[in-house]
Amino acid sequence: MGVGRGYHTREVETFGAPMLDNKANQALFEEQMEVLLKCFNEDSWSHKGKHYTIPAPVEYRGYPLKEITVVPRPLNLPVEIWQPIASGKTLPYIAQRGIKGMVTLNGERIFDQVVRAYQAEAAKAGRALALGENICWGAGLYLADTVEAAVARVEPYHDERYKWFAPFGFVRYADEEGRSWGMPGAPARVPSIREGVAQKAWLCGPPAHVIEQIRDFESRYPGLEHMMIHWAEGMPPKEFKEQLAWFARDVMPAFAGRR
Repeated sequence: MGVGRGYHTREVETFGAPMLDNKANQALFEEQMEVLLKCFNEDSWSHKGKHYTIPAPVEYRGYPLKEITVVPRPLNLPVEIWQPIASGKTLPYIAQRGIKGMVTLNGERIFDQVVRAYQAEAAKAGRALALGENICWGAGLYLADTVEAAVARVEPYHDERYKWFAPFGFVRYADEEGRSWGMPGAPARVPSIREGVAQKAWLCGPPAHVIEQIRDFESRYPGLEHMMIHWAEGMPPKEFKEQLAWFARDVMPAFAGRR
């Protein structure tokens, strides 16, 4: 199951979730998660919080209802829950509660910071994790016969994507001092595909080169078991399918036998 607090005001404000007030947004999200986990894990339950009272304190068929049940309940427990890690503000919450984290299109130094912070926060809750465990690493991808050919072909899609994405402030690249872009003194601009490749947020080139880069991440994070491929938005369906088939044919077999 995937969950997230959201980051677009027009999206979350529609549901009454304050986005501009981060603390209020976090408090609402955490109470919603409390309700969700009761739905999953308890045969019958009630809830009384700041935002929700369940069941509502009204008469039902001539008597006050004290608890409710949720049907159908999950077949397999515990439910595996994943949450994207963007700004890092919810990282302690998810790491300490066993919620798994998804990190995509981050520069390698920022990814390393997130993975180590997640491991440290989990340890505070008594959860001893191998480095990278319970994390999904996501990277952009484009295959071609050479790195330069891949960069040239994916560049128009990459640039179109970051025209709308970069202004949200979630370009998770680091400068030479390890500071995230947007911090005082660090860059705050639309990235180029070459910067993405240099930061290893994008894997571009022939299959052997991509395999080598994936294996490099695998060796650095012994607990890392999950990888997500991010395809550039705007790529025509035919080209996307060709890329997907090529990845399945020439990259995936190098990692056969993984769980």
